[in-house]
Amino acid sequence: MTTALTAEVMMRKAAQAVASARLLLESGDVDGACNRAYYAMFDAARAALLAADTGLPPHIGKTHQGLINAFSLHLIKPGILPKELGRQLKRAEEARLVADYTGDIIDDAIGLQSVEAAEAFVFAIREHFAL
Repeated sequence: MTTALTAEVMMRKAAQAVASARLLLESGDVDGACNRAYYAMFDAARAALLAADTGLPPHIGKTHQGLINAFSLHLIKPGILPKELGRQLKRAEEARLVADYTGDIIDDAIGLQSVEAAEAFVFAIREHFAL
């Protein structure tokens, strides 16, 4: 069963991912926490693009770089959202790439920072767009 892609659906996914990130961090799975924190932000960024009615197609999240670029171009550069949100999204992507692909150890402090950034990011998007 397929659900229509809306800002509200993406925000529900973001909220679930950020809750999962917190649980994974608390259980000691820092890599998993970084992964879920990034996807919480990815889904929230997609929700923001949909809510802002940018005219972008709903499948804009087909590639990670495409979504991050669209988020920056349509929401950060025009000043709709603060620059710090763009930076947080980029840092979260970098942590996820390390956690998922390099085999390097991500320390607990980076994991905590990623989860807290995701919580703040999701909250900021929800508040700004009343989602």
